[in-house]
Amino acid sequence: MATTDDDRRPKYQRIADSLREAIQSGEYGPGDRLPGENDLMSTHGVARMTARQALSVLRDEGVAEARKGAGVFVRDFRPIRRRSIERLARDQWGNGRSIWSVDIENRALEVDRITVSEETAPDRINAVLNLPADGTTCVRRRRFVLDGKPVLLSTSYLPMHLVAASPIAQEDTGPGGTYARLAELGHEPVHFREEIRSRMPSKDEAAQLSMSPGTPVILICRTAFTDEGGPVEVNEMTLDAASYVLEYDFDAGPRTTPTDLSSLG
Repeated sequence: MATTDDDRRPKYQRIADSLREAIQSGEYGPGDRLPGENDLMSTHGVARMTARQALSVLRDEGVAEARKGAGVFVRDFRPIRRRSIERLARDQWGNGRSIWSVDIENRALEVDRITVSEETAPDRINAVLNLPADGTTCVRRRRFVLDGKPVLLSTSYLPMHLVAASPIAQEDTGPGGTYARLAELGHEPVHFREEIRSRMPSKDEAAQLSMSPGTPVILICRTAFTDEGGPVEVNEMTLDAASYVLEYDFDAGPRTTPTDLSSLG
């Protein structure tokens, strides 16, 4: 009998595949306990290390989670659907609603860490905001916690000469948040650009987001521009990839961009 590619794969991967298929078929539902190491050893005739590796694959994928002293369970995945276009619409923040309310529906959101400071921003931020090397920015750092789980770290940079002495320089920016306050100051954002990439988290990021080993982070850098094309905010966000689905819903219409954005590169 010919040997298939699947036959040549390590046993732990084949066991992980069978468990994943059982989860996808509904044999094991959210919150259900998966077979333990002893069960897998007996069923598949493998060593403990092989059984442990199979379960580790599912944990690293975010499919399962270990509970100390209880075993490994199917993760109850309730993704945050980040609706990037809808959340940034003026009808949202312009009417006093948080842009977060688009994502979380009726779930419990908390900003449990927030600091606001005046700093000289890194060169990469100064370059985007068209600030001199010694220019100062208002820096807003926040950690967002949803249903008791940290899911996002956010650092916003805004030119200090635009926002000094405004609520933006305070912890509580008020209804509608930063963008509503920028509009009141005469710097309404009308165009946004987001750049997205992914990597493994730093040790500090993994600790702050209480992430499972092997889970990557999503990095989103958003720049907000006024109608004249002037940049007024750079927001660098670090998202727990196991908690998010990024959703984009848009028409295939003509491209509209502020006239001088192309000069920003």
